[in-house]
Amino acid sequence: MGFPQGFEWIIVLIIALIIFGPKNLPKIGRAIGQSFRGFKDEMKGLSDTEDDESDTEKKDIKQDKEESTPPSSDETK
Repeated sequence: MGFPQGFEWIIVLIIALIIFGPKNLPKIGRAIGQSFRGFKDEMKGLSDTEDDESDTEKKDIKQDKEESTPPSSDETK
């Protein structure tokens, strides 16, 4: 039992038409599309946030390494 194909989609659409009626189907389709779009935008936002956080962590680690390294003999004179 996999993803519906061809004839199965036609049956699903006929059942949806019977249950919701022809006037409500465009509204339902629009609502589903907006939901998917919002979900996609949120996922992209989370991905961008993770990238920003990892960049910040890398900068912090680099800065910590620079601060913890003892000065060379040339810098002390």
